[in-house]
Amino acid sequence: MKAEIGLDLIKAKNILESGDLVGIPTETVYGLAANALDPLAVSKIFEAKNRPKFDPLIVHLSEIEQFDLYSKNFPKELFIIAEKFCPGPITFLVEKKSIIPDLTTSGLEKVALRIPNHPLTLELLKSLDFPLAAPSANPFGYVSPTSAQHVFDQLGEKIPYILDGGSSKVGLESTIIGMENEELVIYRKGGLAIEDLQSVFSGEIRIKDHSSSNPQAPGMLSKHYSPNKRMELWDKTDQFREFGNKKIGFLGFSKKLEGIENQFILSEKEDLNEAAFRLFEGLRYLDKLPIEKIYIELVPEKGLGIAINDRLRRSVAKS
Repeated sequence: MKAEIGLDLIKAKNILESGDLVGIPTETVYGLAANALDPLAVSKIFEAKNRPKFDPLIVHLSEIEQFDLYSKNFPKELFIIAEKFCPGPITFLVEKKSIIPDLTTSGLEKVALRIPNHPLTLELLKSLDFPLAAPSANPFGYVSPTSAQHVFDQLGEKIPYILDGGSSKVGLESTIIGMENEELVIYRKGGLAIEDLQSVFSGEIRIKDHSSSNPQAPGMLSKHYSPNKRMELWDKTDQFREFGNKKIGFLGFSKKLEGIENQFILSEKEDLNEAAFRLFEGLRYLDKLPIEKIYIELVPEKGLGIAINDRLRRSVAKS
């Protein structure tokens, strides 16, 4: 089987209704979608990605009014945030109703719900009578895809169809939030900046640490988003000289390093939005080069830079 790439929403709908997988575009990254209410279809996601079944999936909906169909006691504080930022790069971790299979949530009593901000996928969701479980459409632990071609390159032999919605506009996975004891908790830093949340939530905001096993929410594993090359944070020393200029790569924020041949700069304008958009593209580019090691530079720790650095630190984490 070789995946077909196209714009045929009817074909995508029919494949999903038959219990199979479709690559879908969102504003964050491309997702690998299946009927979230069908355990057999959901199991195909885990199989195609080689994803451990203890890592829960995000469920995608078409409108805010559907939150009550799949969750119990959706907190009013989260609903206010949803009204402000949905559709968009924000996911809500809330108590699930029994209609959501345990496999979709990896046995957890909470489900991650979001409304993606992409016209093709929203139209697809509105045409279906079930929500879509859709983690990033890449082999587990590898760099997330931001184009239909990325999905094809990685999973093209495992899925029948990829809906082509162009390049992802945000380029970082969604921010995942929930409520615990009147605190707003961020389970995964992502495409919605913490400052944006602070603009509509006046209470305490707490950031959860990552987990090496049994995560509470999607995207909490400490090792993730990793190319196949050896990775190391660059600390502005001469550490890269051990390999010689041609055997190492450098992923930098805004300025190139002198004398290094293989480089990818995220934003010469020092624009964190552009850096987020180009992050996974840069990791993929360097990973395909005949080099032995990639050094990565952290970006300013503010706004979307917090989420970018989160991805970079996890890309170099030890397995």
